[in-house]
Amino acid sequence: MKNNDKACLIVGAGAGLGASLGRAFAGEGLTVCLTRRPRHRAALDDLVDDIEAAGGCARAFGVDARREDEMIALFDQIEAEVGPLEVVVFNVGANVFFPVAETTTRVYSKVWEMAALAGFLAGREAARVMTPRGRGTILFTGATASLRGAAGFSAFAGAKHGLRALAQSMARELGPKGVHVAHVVIDGAIEGAFTRENLPDFDAKLARGEILKPDDIAANYVWLWKQPKSAWTHEMDLRPWSEKW
Repeated sequence: MKNNDKACLIVGAGAGLGASLGRAFAGEGLTVCLTRRPRHRAALDDLVDDIEAAGGCARAFGVDARREDEMIALFDQIEAEVGPLEVVVFNVGANVFFPVAETTTRVYSKVWEMAALAGFLAGREAARVMTPRGRGTILFTGATASLRGAAGFSAFAGAKHGLRALAQSMARELGPKGVHVAHVVIDGAIEGAFTRENLPDFDAKLARGEILKPDDIAANYVWLWKQPKSAWTHEMDLRPWSEKW
């Protein structure tokens, strides 16, 4: 069933999971709105072309998700020009490694802005447009760092913990108003160029299913969107069968 008059927004549509999310929701008939920071906006053109070649609808936007005015304008533009937002996915990464003694205020603040403040802005604006309609789905991409802080990841873990707390608060507030809020913990390495270059025995591990595939992750996001109100999931964790937890 086509729903091209309805929109899905992917905030943070990189070449890995973000691209898979775009393709997955476009495949469900939604017009997919893809965002990256303005200087990386052109990198979305190939993804838009791929989605449209497959019969889907997509638009690209250059937006700094940390800027309140830009996020407000983005949501207003999509609602006016594309259609009502049925799904909003916050998928900004911001994963960095710094020993705590080498973590500057600038680094900590920037990571927090990217992974926590931007998530708040996306979530708030999604709530603003969805709540009056009494429907919608807001999905936040989490990480292992959402649950526990590893050595060298104080900035990333702090921001991801904050994002998880935001998702919990929003779910409790918006669920009774008909808006489904879910947080997805991605616990493990995701297939991509960085992983291929830095993970020993990448090809063998991928073949054994020991690395998360972006398309498989995206399928679970679509499933969350389709869940009936009688059985909503708030938090889902996804990891390869071999991952220790």
